Amino acid sequence: MRVVSMVPSWTETLLKAGVNVVGRTRYCIHPPKLITNIPIVGGTKDVSWDLVADLKPDLVLLDQEENPLEMAEECPVPYFATHVNSLESLQKELVRLGEHFENAHLLELSVQCLDILEAPTPKWDSKKIPGFMEWVKMPTGSAHKVVYLIWRKPWMAASKETYIGSVLKKLGAEIVEFPEGEKYPVLEIEDYPEALFLYSSEPYPFAKKISDLKSLGVDGAIVNGESYSWFGERSIEFLKNELLKSR
Repeated sequence: MRVVSMVPSWTETLLKAGVNVVGRTRYCIHPPKLITNIPIVGGTKDVSWDLVADLKPDLVLLDQEENPLEMAEECPVPYFATHVNSLESLQKELVRLGEHFENAHLLELSVQCLDILEAPTPKWDSKKIPGFMEWVKMPTGSAHKVVYLIWRKPWMAASKETYIGSVLKKLGAEIVEFPEGEKYPVLEIEDYPEALFLYSSEPYPFAKKISDLKSLGVDGAIVNGESYSWFGERSIEFLKNELLKSR
């Protein structure tokens, strides 16, 4: 089956599962050695259907959180849409994909995801942050609530209603409460003086702004954004390793 994947996380996961991915987005950068010769047909929010048609795909893979509804409505070939907004939904979607592609690797990943969901939740330690890359300001205590930042100007966070929030919860973090329904709320850092800020390495390049972040004087660290947000193969491996450490 020839597949065009418009979801970076799924592109990586399908390629590692041996699925024939013939088209991708410009953000599908993993695994580097396997994506090199796969044509780019757009981004996660835009697509050239002419380029897709040239590839003669049997299926276009979409996700409700990653791609706009218009992409599904305008898709000229059959599509398969997932909806991943938590570890629980990831497990279910891996089963759906595994059955659809009759792929043992994807079904095995669904079992691994179920094992993660059933594993004991570790105690969060603000001085030993999973996916840690660099300190902005090391905290003096360990009972911080967490704010996971994905953007600046304006500051935007990922709430507990997102996949990132689900990963943080599984790792034992207590996430600052935001108004219900706000998946990616805009906020002011000074409103959370006792929070531990996790600055994601993507989509905003916080790691390149470390000097500016240090000047804010708030507890926080740069973390690997791919580990927290790339659902599928990458975050499953990340969580397996982190949960194994805690045992």
